[in-house]
Amino acid sequence: MARPVKWRKVEYIPNVQYFAPDDAGGDVPDENIIRIEEMEAVRLKDLEGMEQEDCAVKMEVSRQTFQRILGTARSKITDSLVNGKAIRIEGGNYTRNICPVKCADCLFEWKESYENFEKLLKGELNCPHCSSKRIICARPDKMNFCRKNCWRHGRNESGPQGRRAGGRLQAGKQERL
Repeated sequence: MARPVKWRKVEYIPNVQYFAPDDAGGDVPDENIIRIEEMEAVRLKDLEGMEQEDCAVKMEVSRQTFQRILGTARSKITDSLVNGKAIRIEGGNYTRNICPVKCADCLFEWKESYENFEKLLKGELNCPHCSSKRIICARPDKMNFCRKNCWRHGRNESGPQGRRAGGRLQAGKQERL
């Protein structure tokens, strides 16, 4: 069984996602691609001036993982500045929120990105352990983000498909618990 993707929580996605040296002279310069989570790490540490441990907590990763992400980003930025390469900011394993879910059949728990919840609602994602489509929210508390956006804690209480909060998913349908 493959290890599930570890999502990195980000708060900021830049509007400008491409930077090129001014003296490229019409040539397409070589470029470094900085992932969204790498940009978030640089923003938190270098722009916001936060401590690494606080940054790691904010991104919901270990301190070692944060250090690795930050080091990779700084290396790419330095390479671009020293060697006249362009910088493109795109892609990565990031989410605006990370939500815990579990399988109602095998009780396997994992974290899923908020962006994948529409796929869960449609029954397009399965449990990575047993392939069941019976996925339920595993969040014991109601966080602010969850209350406003999550299918379980209110986003769709009177939503477009008539789902109600406090239920479970089964093949794209929500049942009352």
